[in-house]
Amino acid sequence: MPVLTNTHIDFMGKRRLAFMISGALLLISLLSLAVQGLKFGIDFTGGTLLEVGYEQAADLGAIRETLAKSGFGDAVVQYFGSDKDVLIRLAPNESVEAAKLSDKAFAALSAAVNGKVELRRVEFVGPQVGDELTEDGGLAMLYALIGILIYVAMRFEYRFAFGSVIALIHDVLITLGVFSLFQIEFDLPVLAAILAVIGYSLNDTIVVFDRVRENFRKIRKGTSERIIDISLNETLSRTIITSGTTLLVVIALFLLGGEIIHGFALALMIGIIVGTYSSIYIASASVLEMGISKADLMPVPKEGAEVDDRP
Repeated sequence: MPVLTNTHIDFMGKRRLAFMISGALLLISLLSLAVQGLKFGIDFTGGTLLEVGYEQAADLGAIRETLAKSGFGDAVVQYFGSDKDVLIRLAPNESVEAAKLSDKAFAALSAAVNGKVELRRVEFVGPQVGDELTEDGGLAMLYALIGILIYVAMRFEYRFAFGSVIALIHDVLITLGVFSLFQIEFDLPVLAAILAVIGYSLNDTIVVFDRVRENFRKIRKGTSERIIDISLNETLSRTIITSGTTLLVVIALFLLGGEIIHGFALALMIGIIVGTYSSIYIASASVLEMGISKADLMPVPKEGAEVDDRP
């Protein structure tokens, strides 16, 4: 975009302020995760899932009230596809079998509408499966970060690898912090969204790092801070267009996709915003703080190159 090609924003001059903002957000996130933890969904905690169909548009408020009167006050109720299809998640109860729980819940729903409701699906998720998913999900994020560390170190330089991983940890912790602070249900789609955020944020960071390396080799005069600022300004147009268009799609998913993917879309929205910010202020600023210089990015001369150039 022409309006962004000649920008001269002093990004690195404001990195101290950015570090303080990020530090505050990370502190709040870590405190919330330590005190409240995450509100795990049925995928992780185990429980019972019912899919029911109504002849008329279902009133979610009335369904929640009916279930609460029957002892299911913590049931999660949401539309599933249309306003006649409803998905109900029941928390596990150690004193009652899962099959009896589902029968009791459906009996209450059927009595409330004189039998004009159809039970379409019942699924049981045991706590052992939930524990395995929790462990596997955590390992998936850990392996992803280790793989990224190795990849970026091989492609660029070890300081860039640490800078990118610092930014990704920053993005994941803040996203998890929002879900913990507001006690938004954390389920498998949300975990998938966080893994997608890692990939999205890394892609944005790699584009910036590519331009930083190119400018370190091309620009003869200038401090490391100045060269990184030039690189960030040159990639700003691409960053805004990419993040903006992606964000529009995710907002549409959040508003129009139904309650079943609200958590997924919300995690992506937070991740895109925080990831774009971290690519500029956390990844690049971390590399600068670790003392990156022009000499670190110059091509290594090949052995025997001087002999080959002789006439």
